[in-house]
Amino acid sequence: MTEDSISARLHERIRRDFPDHDAAQGVEGALRALAVDLGDSQQGTERLLAAAVLIADGDLKQFRTAVALAREDWRDLLMWAGLGNEGWQGALDERLGSA
Repeated sequence: MTEDSISARLHERIRRDFPDHDAAQGVEGALRALAVDLGDSQQGTERLLAAAVLIADGDLKQFRTAVALAREDWRDLLMWAGLGNEGWQGALDERLGSA
């Protein structure tokens, strides 16, 4: 996975939710590693990474919990974030802004 694993709109959400530069950098690094780990899931990278950020809602402890869940079962992550059912694209656009 490349640096491009984090979309521009997800990057903006991370900066908004984690205004501390070091925290945002840590979140982005963890997401890039997660993108590699979940590369075989055949799910959209943005959807999976956004799920962890949306669950965290600016809380680093909650973010770590979401990342651990993603590694255990990414389907549970998507359900917890409200991105696991039909219409997930609209929900993602609503929460991150249009692509």
